[in-house]
Amino acid sequence: MKRKVTQRTSEGARQRRSVSLCTWAAVFTAQAVLAQSKPVTFYYQNVPLWSQETDFSEGGASDFNRIRVTSDPAWGEVSFRFAYEQVATVRQHDTQGFFVGSVPSGGEWLDLQWTLAEKEHFLWQHRFDRLEIGWSPSRQFELTVGRQAVSWATTLFLTPADPFSPFNPADPFREFRAGVDAARIRVSPGPLSEIDLVVRPTQNEHVGEELTTLGRALTTWQNWELSGWGGSLYGDVTGAFGAAGSVGSFALRGEGVVREIHGDVKFRGTVGFDRLFSLDNRDLYVVVEYQHDGLAASSADDYLELFQTDPFLRGELQVLGRDETAVQASYQLHPLWSLAALGLWNVGDGSFLIAPSVARSLSNEASVSGGVFFGFGDNEATLIAPLPSEYGAAGIAMYVSVSLFF
Repeated sequence: MKRKVTQRTSEGARQRRSVSLCTWAAVFTAQAVLAQSKPVTFYYQNVPLWSQETDFSEGGASDFNRIRVTSDPAWGEVSFRFAYEQVATVRQHDTQGFFVGSVPSGGEWLDLQWTLAEKEHFLWQHRFDRLEIGWSPSRQFELTVGRQAVSWATTLFLTPADPFSPFNPADPFREFRAGVDAARIRVSPGPLSEIDLVVRPTQNEHVGEELTTLGRALTTWQNWELSGWGGSLYGDVTGAFGAAGSVGSFALRGEGVVREIHGDVKFRGTVGFDRLFSLDNRDLYVVVEYQHDGLAASSADDYLELFQTDPFLRGELQVLGRDETAVQASYQLHPLWSLAALGLWNVGDGSFLIAPSVARSLSNEASVSGGVFFGFGDNEATLIAPLPSEYGAAGIAMYVSVSLFF
C-alpha cells in the first residue's frame, strides 16, 4: 500500500517568544550536530507552472522554489527535530499559482513563518515546519512538544477523520505533511497497539483561540488495523473510528467521524479500496474513495454560506462538495518511468478534475515529473452562486516539478 506522503498569531509578547524559541533552537541544534555529527538533510524543489486565465484567476506563469533543511539529533532519552524552509515564488501576476505552496493550517499557536520580501512579481518567505523536543525513556513511551507532524488518517486521499492537518488531495507537489503545534504522548502497550494523546492550542484570526484535546487507541485484529478516537475538537464533542484491512487481493479502508456542532450532529466519512494489478508484467496501482461530508456543501448554491463557516475558515475541509469521489491510477511504465492520473468528482455540482502526469527517477535522490490539470463543470457565475462549481472554475494548468534530496 502506497502513500506519498500558519496562520498569523497575535503580536507583541507571543511573537517575541516565538522568535526567541527559534533562535535558541537553531543554536542548540547546531551545537548538537557539531558535537555528535548528526546528519543534516536537504531537499530542493523547483516547480515552473502555467495556468489558464479564468473568470476567477488571472492565470499566467510562475516559478516556485523551496529548499528545506532537516535534522533530528538525539542525546539518550532526549531528541530534537527541526525542519526549516525557504520558499521563493517568481510570478507573472500577484498570485502564487495553481495549488503551489499551499500549507493547510488550523491557525498554529507559534508564529514561525515570516516574509523576507514581497513585491508584485516576487514573494520570498521562510518558516519552521518542524520544531519539536521529545523524551522517550523507553520503547513504550514517548512525549513530544512543539511543531510536529500528526496524522490519524486511515484512508489515502479523502481523510475526514484526520483532525490535524488535512491536505489538498489534488496537490501534486506534496512531499511533507504540514506540522501542527501540539503536546503529544504515545504509549505502546504491545507491539501492534498504540495509545495516542494530543493537546493542541490554535489561534485563528477568524475564529479566535481554541483548544483541541483528543485521545486515540489503535490495535490490530487478524489482518485488520482498527482505531478510534474521541474528545474535544475545537471545543466540539467528537468521536471517530477507522479500519483498514484486506479481503482477498483488495485492501479496504474506511474512516468516519461524528461531531456535535451547536447542537447539531454532523457525520463525515470515507470508504475506499486500493489494489495492485499486474498489467503486461508491470505494476498498476489503483485507489478509489468516496466521501460524504456533512460539513461541506450539498450544491453550488451553498458555497457562499460554506465559506463563512468555522470549519472552512480553520482549513478543516479538503474539498467543497458534500459527496465526492477520488480515483487515482499509477502505472510503472519502466523501472525509471511511471504514469499516473488523478480524478476528483463533485457529485453535488457535477464538476470534475482530471490530472494526468508522468514521472521519471533520475537517481536515488532526484526525480522529475510533469502534468496537466483539466477542470470541467459550470463556470458561469451568478449572484446566487458566485462559484458555480468546484472544479469548473479551475481551467487548465500545466507544471513541471524537479525534486532533489541531498
